Amino acid sequence: MNIPLFEKLHSGGQLSDASFQKIKVADNNRLFSLYWELRTILYLGILLLSGGLGILVYKNIDTIGHQVILAFIAAVCMSSFVYAHKKKPAYTNNKAISPNSFFDYIVLLGCLTMVTFIGYLQFQYNVFGTKYGLAAFIPMVLLFAAAYYFDHLGVLSMAITALAAWAGFAVTPSTILQDNDFNSETILLTGALLGILLVVAGLVSTKRKIKAHFEFTYSNFGANLLFICTLGAMFMYDQVYAAYLLVLTGICFFFYKKALRDRSFYFLLILTLYFYTGLTYTIIRGLFEMSSDIGGVYLACFYFIFSAIALIIFLVKMNKKIKAS
Repeated sequence: MNIPLFEKLHSGGQLSDASFQKIKVADNNRLFSLYWELRTILYLGILLLSGGLGILVYKNIDTIGHQVILAFIAAVCMSSFVYAHKKKPAYTNNKAISPNSFFDYIVLLGCLTMVTFIGYLQFQYNVFGTKYGLAAFIPMVLLFAAAYYFDHLGVLSMAITALAAWAGFAVTPSTILQDNDFNSETILLTGALLGILLVVAGLVSTKRKIKAHFEFTYSNFGANLLFICTLGAMFMYDQVYAAYLLVLTGICFFFYKKALRDRSFYFLLILTLYFYTGLTYTIIRGLFEMSSDIGGVYLACFYFIFSAIALIIFLVKMNKKIKAS
């Protein structure tokens, strides 16, 4: 309740003493929501269950047997999906309402055990051979299908992670994986293209109104991938770092407009931090190129002090602007 507003109404005579006292009593005795606490405990319970099963299997692998373990994982997975299928509401392109408090967690358990089952098959029996991309592609497709079928944001995050893993395997030769000598240029380019694809997927979801509430998840992964890959290229190819700073500026401008349009302080915060990192790298390089002795160190210290203050002031002002819009 907005108690200061009621106090103004009471002092102005628009609210009687008896009514004001009832409002204060109701505010003091209102119920405290445990929604997020319970959700956190349930998610933690699913993760602990999955981790505990993994430890149990690892310590008793010789006595239990691989077939028994696979059968148990498959049983948990199928039971979870059967329950979720029976309880799920009818499919809609809008946000679906969960039928009960445990539905989301059962879906998450089913997807986790599904990934575990496929990973176990590959690890123990090498069913996909050296086709690591296929081993990542199948879980990715199943996770995307489950995310849309059951309308689950957590599963969508898992699917996007699987998509990134599949893209990494698809563009990286197996010899490089075996030698642990990654082609950074290829991986950075793939990450940037994947980031663009995810941002576009978010925009299409909103425009076509197909699970529009998935847009934030797509954009979140896409934005971080784009920023990280651009900064990575900027640090790696320092001969043309200024060009990558321009690319970073363009990406920041795009997400700045999006943050204002969606009134999202989160996107404003991350674009500011990423741009500050790139700009700081450029300025510090310039300072030490102009003065490589102790003078460059002093200038860098002054820069960090004043830029940090400016960064805080900027974020505070932009937060007020977003709230006021």
